[in-house]
Amino acid sequence: MNHVLDTPRLRLRPFTEQDLDEVVALDDDPDVMRYINGGRPASRDEIRTVSLPRLLGRGFRAAESRATGEWLGWFCLAPLSDGWDTVELGYRLHRRAWGRGYVTEGARALIAEGFTTLGVRRVTAQTMTVNTASRRVLVKCGLTFVRTFFEEWPEVIEGSEEGDVEYALTREQWAH
Repeated sequence: MNHVLDTPRLRLRPFTEQDLDEVVALDDDPDVMRYINGGRPASRDEIRTVSLPRLLGRGFRAAESRATGEWLGWFCLAPLSDGWDTVELGYRLHRRAWGRGYVTEGARALIAEGFTTLGVRRVTAQTMTVNTASRRVLVKCGLTFVRTFFEEWPEVIEGSEEGDVEYALTREQWAH
């Protein structure tokens, strides 16, 4: 996944260290971080030493508008083990990109690439139960509800009392 993946409106490319300022701006938005950490902004140093190295890793891609080159956020199709058998789908986009179908477009492209070229057998995704927008995207991408679960998190986030949900899609389900 070290190549660029183009969709009709998006360019999904590998992360570089030059993306630091963009990640800082994204993670500084309390609305973007609402379901991640309750809206608390991360420090630039934390993003430089923790978040960016993870984004530079396997499965993560920066998302840009093909029309303007504007940095919109990121997507990931990250392996849950050494191989690509089962992967986790994730995404985080700027508020200005919300409600325009970008998340669904990028997620569908990654899912298709996973099943057709990477040997993925199952795609999973998790979000908070109360994150209805993200849950809608997962359904639009063909994932189906698997379970609700409760985990202990270091920080209590509004809505966390309702737990988290897992969705999944197999290659066989996607092919039909």
